[in-house]
Amino acid sequence: MNGDGRESEDGEEEVRGARRIPGPRGAADDLDLASVPLPPLPQPGRTAPDRAVPEQSAPKAEQGEPEPAAAERDVPGPPASEPERNEPGPAASEPVPGPDPALGSDPDPGPRVAADGPAARSPEPFVSSAPAGLPHRVLKALLGAWALSACSPEETAAVEDHLTGCAPCADEALRLRDAVGLLHTDGSLDLDPTLRARVLDGCFGRRPARIPVPEWAVPYDAETARLDALLRDIGDSEWHAPVRLQWFEEERQVSRRTTVAGVIGHLMAVDGLLSAALGLDDPLDGGEAPLDPTGRTETYWARQGSRPPTRAIREPWRAQSHELIRTASFAGRNVAETSVSYGAFALPLQDAALDRAFECWVHGGDIADAVDYPYPAPSASHLHRMIDLAARMLPGALAGRRGAGLAGPAKDLVTAGAPGRSLHLEIEGHGGGDWYIALDSPAAVGAPERAVAQVALDGVEFCRLVAGHISPVEAAAGQEGDREAIRDVLFAAASLSRL
Repeated sequence: MNGDGRESEDGEEEVRGARRIPGPRGAADDLDLASVPLPPLPQPGRTAPDRAVPEQSAPKAEQGEPEPAAAERDVPGPPASEPERNEPGPAASEPVPGPDPALGSDPDPGPRVAADGPAARSPEPFVSSAPAGLPHRVLKALLGAWALSACSPEETAAVEDHLTGCAPCADEALRLRDAVGLLHTDGSLDLDPTLRARVLDGCFGRRPARIPVPEWAVPYDAETARLDALLRDIGDSEWHAPVRLQWFEEERQVSRRTTVAGVIGHLMAVDGLLSAALGLDDPLDGGEAPLDPTGRTETYWARQGSRPPTRAIREPWRAQSHELIRTASFAGRNVAETSVSYGAFALPLQDAALDRAFECWVHGGDIADAVDYPYPAPSASHLHRMIDLAARMLPGALAGRRGAGLAGPAKDLVTAGAPGRSLHLEIEGHGGGDWYIALDSPAAVGAPERAVAQVALDGVEFCRLVAGHISPVEAAAGQEGDREAIRDVLFAAASLSRL
């Protein structure tokens, strides 16, 4: 047929510009050019693609003449005299190879298009160098596996060969390789064990309270919250981890073994003294329980019998601390001076809350040591207030030891208008400051010019001494002046410790 479907005189079929051209005489097959994609028809003002078959070649085929050799089959472009085709085109047309008599087919069936043809403007680059002949979409899908070195050797070769000719895929491969590098970092992926403590410190220092907490109750609020965060992190079995509690009695250090749950029960039992002072329920039924902290703890442990406390103790302890803070917050200013009896002595509620904050931190450190958990010291402002409370209690402790014959007698008793002796306690570092401890009378406040001795200690070390965790001999970092006064004050500080 002709281009309109008509058949030519010798039976040759023409299909819209592509014809079946008989091969050389004796060839096994004829070349079917209908299967070769042709470039689009030329537009006015542009040069036609150089693969267009000229019409004047048709008579040769119709007369049955043999196909010219590949070197002789250069097809010229259309005449330059046509006005609609005088736009400059390629310098020369590419030769169109003919059929190979031995193979019976065209050795290069792919399209050859001018540089400004549609294929040059295609968004997907044409790549024909893959050894396995994989299409572009398959090679692109393999980039992730290639970046992870998860391709087979054949796929790896195909992808890498593809990347040499496809810029978009090469860019994507580079990004994927960079991402894989982040997955193979040399550093540890474990979180810093102190991260939670730092976050909690930041939260406690910045979060506004729903109920305005009195300033004197803030350290207790912060330390109970820090200990509660530790307890939430440990497992069920760690609640039975052994904990050794240490304190000083007279001139020696004593200790008591318990568990993590036993420590929380001890804190709850002693906190009951504050609950009773505020009119709240005492966990040991008030009147039947002793006022002494050691006696209350022994009573609580004895009531447990053969059933040691478990993690179930955390909820009543935390509920009790919340109730104490809430009640103190609503009670107003006058409640701060409410007396809290410890049996042998009494403290105003504001000092008792600071004492309980100190105990909560110390025993939180005991628990942290038992379960291998990081537990830093309180904030500098809270630690300073704890040190101040201990320094204010030292003259009374020193007088008690002197009355028991455990300290040297008072010297140079104050006369009318004369200052008494004092010891300069210099606390360095975290929560530090300067205090002057009266040596001769609990009521006498020594002036700096009457300081007969000086002791320098780190803030945390001083608190460890007051808690009975280190001996007086180990505590002093720097001493100067009256040696007896220094010894008496250091042992008095250790005597403030208790179970």
